[in-house]
Amino acid sequence: MAPFSFMTATVSCLAKSFTFSCSSYLTRCTCVLPAPYTTAVKNLSSLPSGPPKRPLNGYMRYVLQQQPMVSKQFPDTKTVDIMRKIAQQWRMLSPEQKQPFEEASLQAREQFKVDLQHYREQLTPAQLQQQSAEKRLKMAQRKASRKKRELTSLGKPKRPRSPFNIFMSENFAEARGSSTQGKMKSLLEDWKNLLGHQKQAYKQLAEDDKIRYKNEIKSWEEHMLEIGREDLIREQTLSTQKNAALKRSPAMKKTKKAKTMVAKTTAKRNLKTPKKMNK
Repeated sequence: MAPFSFMTATVSCLAKSFTFSCSSYLTRCTCVLPAPYTTAVKNLSSLPSGPPKRPLNGYMRYVLQQQPMVSKQFPDTKTVDIMRKIAQQWRMLSPEQKQPFEEASLQAREQFKVDLQHYREQLTPAQLQQQSAEKRLKMAQRKASRKKRELTSLGKPKRPRSPFNIFMSENFAEARGSSTQGKMKSLLEDWKNLLGHQKQAYKQLAEDDKIRYKNEIKSWEEHMLEIGREDLIREQTLSTQKNAALKRSPAMKKTKKAKTMVAKTTAKRNLKTPKKMNK
């Protein structure tokens, strides 16, 4: 029994030694291989539910690298000023200094295309259609947001407020409720409980606000017409201006004069016709 036990122990030791040596060899090989080859392959079932995130451009990669150092160098500086400093540093870099960040961004974009293609292959036609609808909605929202910011920068007047909006703005700070929704609900109840003469005061303020808006929007649209931004003018204003311009045009005056002459000639003929019949 002793020789058999000795052989069993020897085989066990050899197996452990072989396993350890193989593990060490694989570890050394893994350390030598570049990073793209050492990345673990993701299982399809473990992929995230959302699409892959778009990669950062070269400038944003530089920002992420420099922000901790600049913040440490200027601890009392605001984040906005830190970003301005980093942007100034980026502008001062030579093309050779920017190249590593640009190349990393280009590689990330190529990998993003591959990941996006793999992600879309896992989706059903219904899911693809839903994603397209969500994308269109986001683009519409972004377009509306950009237009709103542009109109604000151009000084477009605010639309007139309703009586309830005026009441709400005056009493929101003292309204009951811990949340915005709770305050709105309590204000709506208070508005319904107001007496007729109390609501009339807010209705009058709303009418005055309409007059304010009418005067301001007229001046603003005239200014937009002067600077060549007819695309921002309301359609009803454009149609009114076109009709007024047509009435002032010489061709329209000639046409109107010709119609008047024709009407007078027709009236004279109608007066002469009964006399001939009597003869």
